[in-house]
Amino acid sequence: MIWRLLKTLLFTAVVPGTVSVYLPQALKYGGTELAVAWRYSGAALVVCGALIYSWCAWNFVSKGLGTPAPIAAPRVLVVSGPYRCTRNPMYVGVAGVIFGQALFYGAKTVAIYGCAVVLAFHLFVLLYEEPALRRQFAAPYDEYCAKVPRWILRVRRG
Repeated sequence: MIWRLLKTLLFTAVVPGTVSVYLPQALKYGGTELAVAWRYSGAALVVCGALIYSWCAWNFVSKGLGTPAPIAAPRVLVVSGPYRCTRNPMYVGVAGVIFGQALFYGAKTVAIYGCAVVLAFHLFVLLYEEPALRRQFAAPYDEYCAKVPRWILRVRRG
């Protein structure tokens, strides 16, 4: 498990770290000063997004017996935790970090970048991830898809 965790930390620093932290930081200049309430909302969104991603990454390591990296993907279908509310909570978390920074810095460029990232996520999910998961997990994945929406968060009791 320690190796999966180390691989996950490395992957997180390189891929989601670049997409959700390094690039938005490079794009934030020229933003407008927003009211303090917006800045706090942005900071809260960054923290929530990071927590969602971290929870999902931990579930991949501990329950899925893999990592978030496609080359070392989970061997067990993960449907617990945030995966009960949406099939793609990692992407939702990363998007939250990006849009939170857009609010925090008042940076339209970061918001536009966030929209491009969300579009890229959607295309990746449709064209690669879902077909790969259907091949790997077959009927259990189809049942999961029938119960849990792709993007829109659905909070269920129980």
